[in-house]
Amino acid sequence: METQAKVVIVGAGIGGLAAAMLLAHAGCAVTVIEAQATPGGKMRTLATEAGPVDAGPTVLTLRPVFDALFADVGLRPEDHLTLRPLDTLARHYWPDGATLDLMADAGDSAARIAQVFGDGSADDFRRFSARAARLFAAFEVPMMQAAQPSQADLVRRVIRQPRLALDMAPHKTLAGLVASSFREPRLAQLFARYATYVGGSPGASPALLSLIWEAEARGVWTVDGGMHALALTLSRLAEGFGATFRYATPVRRIVKQGGKVSGVDTETGFVPADMVLFNGDPAALQAGLLGPAPKAAVAEAAVMPRSLSAHVASFAAVPEGVPLAHHTVFFADDAEAEFAAIATGAVPQDATLYICAQDHDAAPGALQRFEIIRNAAPLGERPTPEDFSCQTLMFDRLRQFGLHFSPGPVTLTGPGDFARLFPGSRGSLYGRSPQGLTAALQRPTARTAVTGLYLCGGGTHPGAGVPMATLSARHAVAMMLSDHASTLTSRQADTRGGMSTGSAKTGKKPFPS
Repeated sequence: METQAKVVIVGAGIGGLAAAMLLAHAGCAVTVIEAQATPGGKMRTLATEAGPVDAGPTVLTLRPVFDALFADVGLRPEDHLTLRPLDTLARHYWPDGATLDLMADAGDSAARIAQVFGDGSADDFRRFSARAARLFAAFEVPMMQAAQPSQADLVRRVIRQPRLALDMAPHKTLAGLVASSFREPRLAQLFARYATYVGGSPGASPALLSLIWEAEARGVWTVDGGMHALALTLSRLAEGFGATFRYATPVRRIVKQGGKVSGVDTETGFVPADMVLFNGDPAALQAGLLGPAPKAAVAEAAVMPRSLSAHVASFAAVPEGVPLAHHTVFFADDAEAEFAAIATGAVPQDATLYICAQDHDAAPGALQRFEIIRNAAPLGERPTPEDFSCQTLMFDRLRQFGLHFSPGPVTLTGPGDFARLFPGSRGSLYGRSPQGLTAALQRPTARTAVTGLYLCGGGTHPGAGVPMATLSARHAVAMMLSDHASTLTSRQADTRGGMSTGSAKTGKKPFPS
């Protein structure tokens, strides 16, 4: 810009990192301030005897989002990261001994379902997948790729495509939809769990969330070095474009002067800014944790009720007894009982367990890295003491399936830990709960009511997950550059690249299939 914008980004999660790269490339003077010692936010790692293990997101989906992000700055992901597509999307075990692999090839998945559950179940799967694909295609542009989605736009889309009203099943929860879609209860249990990908309970989340299956069906990629390698890459590229990072520097408050944001106060002093991008849980602003100035930026309805939390075990071990894929799911006996317990804030005695075997193709007997995730309730208004009995429950349950570990030290992270790591979150990992048909329209968008303050990250539209938080950064950057340009009294000069609203790359263009 002819008048260079000073931008402070609070938080170096995936949204803040993506925005830092884009804004620095566009010519802004960018300072990223992060309370932790390293970038990544929830894309964090923990040390084990086998090396750093992912302790948050484990894979990439919706790869075109990242292709577009890198293209915005004239780069390609494959020149900076090694991404490997998974042939086996996930392996699933049930207590009765049934086993099913879902594959990157839809025909292969259908054939495996037919082999395990019968031809009729394979037909159910094909119909469900087709429905998820239609929903994804219909709502990709007006929801995910729209910086400020509106209910009116969605209604018009449904009017133009009446079948969508049936596909959405507006009067059903996701649990209700899959129960009526699959004759096989175990398949219904499998596809209902996609609600947990965005922090929802299957019995309280809208049937519309069935489209999450299509996001996974389009492909899953691992990142060599783990997901934290993506964070390190984005921070390095942002620095290459001129961004400055300040780690281990908590922000005390966001400051406003003359009716607009003027910078942030940190433990080491004041950092001035023309614009501030907050890449944290918006609930922290609403709760006043960053001072009174940004409280008006976020309404309570945009952050409440809270989504699920988790107990996450990270460790190195030698596995024995059950073959594991990169993603392996061990199902609970009774999913309804699991989520009923979570709804009361209790730790369920029996819960579905997700395992990421980061080194699943290692030689037999080799030490491998693992992450186990068990759904949990967020903290209430009056947090109760952390219950770590779930570590015992995890490993006892896996032994019942025949999976045994000889682990070294296990690091267990629970809701209380997440609440401390991510202020204002109450331990919730996905921001606002997806409960309710219009929940997606309740999340805050990038531009706030406080002039000069913007939002990005998983608690902001379009929602939770690494691809969605990345999209939120692109939305925020487009708004920030547009708003800054509109305030200049002098002629706007050429930028150093950057994204521009409405371009071929940043406009409402569907993700390639």
